[in-house]
Amino acid sequence: MVGMLLTGGAGAAAVAAGYQSMAPGGQLFGRTFTSLPRGTRQLALTYDDGPNDPHTLRLVEVLARHSVRATFFLIGSRVQQRSDIVREIAAAGHVIGNHTFTHPLLTFKSDSEIRREISDCGSVLRDVIGEHANLFRPPFGGRRPAVLRIARELGLEPVMWNVTGYDWGAPPAETIERKVANQIRGGDVILLHDGGHKQMGADRSQTVLATDRLISRYKSEGYEFLTIPQMLQLSTRQRQSQLSGAIR
Repeated sequence: MVGMLLTGGAGAAAVAAGYQSMAPGGQLFGRTFTSLPRGTRQLALTYDDGPNDPHTLRLVEVLARHSVRATFFLIGSRVQQRSDIVREIAAAGHVIGNHTFTHPLLTFKSDSEIRREISDCGSVLRDVIGEHANLFRPPFGGRRPAVLRIARELGLEPVMWNVTGYDWGAPPAETIERKVANQIRGGDVILLHDGGHKQMGADRSQTVLATDRLISRYKSEGYEFLTIPQMLQLSTRQRQSQLSGAIR
């Protein structure tokens, strides 16, 4: 009986650890930024797996029309392919973060492979646009303690999300919008995709259309769209204010 209990406990722990390694909000393996406190009137649009031709630039046009800046987590090998698109993203005032060089699941990579993936992406981004945001998002959200430790050793802030658009299969814009809307509570970091990790040219036309609709909808409801650095600054100010109030 004791052996069965121990075996069962070990299995449950393994399942929990596996969940935490992929769950966007999981903090078991280390702190990551996922959102502002629930109920605040800010939202952040984030896009993974670009640059992607032609949909990244179409997305940039939509964002410009609404005067919204977003955060793009780019794949280094794609940056090499289409550095021109990356320069357009930067010139439009959007924030650019690190999404590794080849988009592997880092959970199963060695420390040296993790470091190389993140470093190589950072190097190509510096070659193309110079200094960029010190933000890192692990592909698929996959992480273990070494992933977060190495990212921080390289001077990067790990960023996850708490709202998912489930747009990687290119569903209709209405579906993307509905899935996002069902999760919005305020202070949210929204995960969408302007590219696809398997190949250049992934169809993201419905994500572009959904972005247009989401911005119109939530601006009309009084929400403000921020970049991730702006959210991080706001989060820091909120914590400092709480600490100051507790001391008084």
